[in-house]
Amino acid sequence: MASLDTKFKLNTGAEIPAVGFGTWQDKDAQEGAVTEALKAGYTHIDTARIYGTEPAVGAAIKKSGIPRSKIFITTKLWNNAHHPDDVEPALDASLADLGTDYVDLYLMHWPVAFGRGDTMFPKDNNGKTINGDTDFVETWKAMEKTFKKGKAKAIGISNFSRKETERLLKETEVVPAAHQIEVHPYLQQNEACEWFRSKGIHVQQYSPFGNQNEIYSKGQNMGKLIDDPTLVEIGKKYNKNGAQVALAWGIAQGHSVLPKSKTPSRIKDNLEGDFKLEKEDLEKLKGVDKGMRFNDPSANFGWNFYVGEDGKVE
Repeated sequence: MASLDTKFKLNTGAEIPAVGFGTWQDKDAQEGAVTEALKAGYTHIDTARIYGTEPAVGAAIKKSGIPRSKIFITTKLWNNAHHPDDVEPALDASLADLGTDYVDLYLMHWPVAFGRGDTMFPKDNNGKTINGDTDFVETWKAMEKTFKKGKAKAIGISNFSRKETERLLKETEVVPAAHQIEVHPYLQQNEACEWFRSKGIHVQQYSPFGNQNEIYSKGQNMGKLIDDPTLVEIGKKYNKNGAQVALAWGIAQGHSVLPKSKTPSRIKDNLEGDFKLEKEDLEKLKGVDKGMRFNDPSANFGWNFYVGEDGKVE
C-alpha cells in the first residue's frame, strides 16, 4: 500500500506534507539519505542550523532536479543567534547553504538564548553553557521581519511550553504556524496538542519513534516504542510494522511527523506510515501513553524547559 500523501494546512494557507524527512545526526550520510528520500517521494525535508546538514540537503535537492516549489523545506534558528541583529543574517547563512532564497518554515529551535558569536555551544571555563540575555519575544519579532520579507514563508517555534507560547502570543503579532515538539505514542501530550491546535498552531512531531534514538539515555533500559506489542499487533492487521503504526497514529492526530533514517528500505517504509488507522485501533493506542519524555536538555542549556508539560521530571 502506497502513502496516502496526506497534507495539512498551516495558518498561512500553505500546505505541509504530513510526513517529513528528518536530517538530525549522521551529518556525512545526509546527502545520500536526502537523495533517497526525494527518490522515494518525500516532498518535506526538515533540517536545522545546528544539525550541520543544510549543505547536504541543498546539494541533494539540487541534484534531484525536482523544482524548488515542489519541496517543503524547514530549518531552524540556533540559540547563538537569538539577538535581533543576528536573526536575519543567520537565516541568510542557512539559505545560502540550502541553495534557496526562501524556506517554507523557519523555527526558533529553543526558547533559550546562548551567548552571541560563532560558537554553537559557548561554554565558560567550568564547561557551563554561557547564556545570552535576549528574550525570546525579541527574537520572535526579528523572525516576524523575515516572514514579512518573504525569506521565510512561515515561522514557528520548537520546544516551547504552553506558558511560554501564551506569552509569545500576547506580546507579538504573528501567530506561530507550527510548533515542533517531542510527541509519540509514549508521550501523547493530548491536552497540550489540543491547546496549540486551538490557537491555530500546527503540531509537528520530532522523535516520532520515541526511544528508538540511542542518544536518549532515558530510553535505553526499556523496550523500544516501535516494538511495543500493541503497535506491532495493530500493524499486523494492516501489513505494517510498529514504526509505521507510530507514524499513522501521529498523522491521525492531525500532526506532521518527522522520521529519520539513512537506510533506503526504511526511508521508503516510513513514507508508507501515512495510512489510515481505524477508530478502534486509535482507541487502543491511547492505552500505551506513558507520559514519557526522552529529550530534556534543561541541565545542559541553562533553561528549565517544558514546565507544566507532560513527562517533565522536576
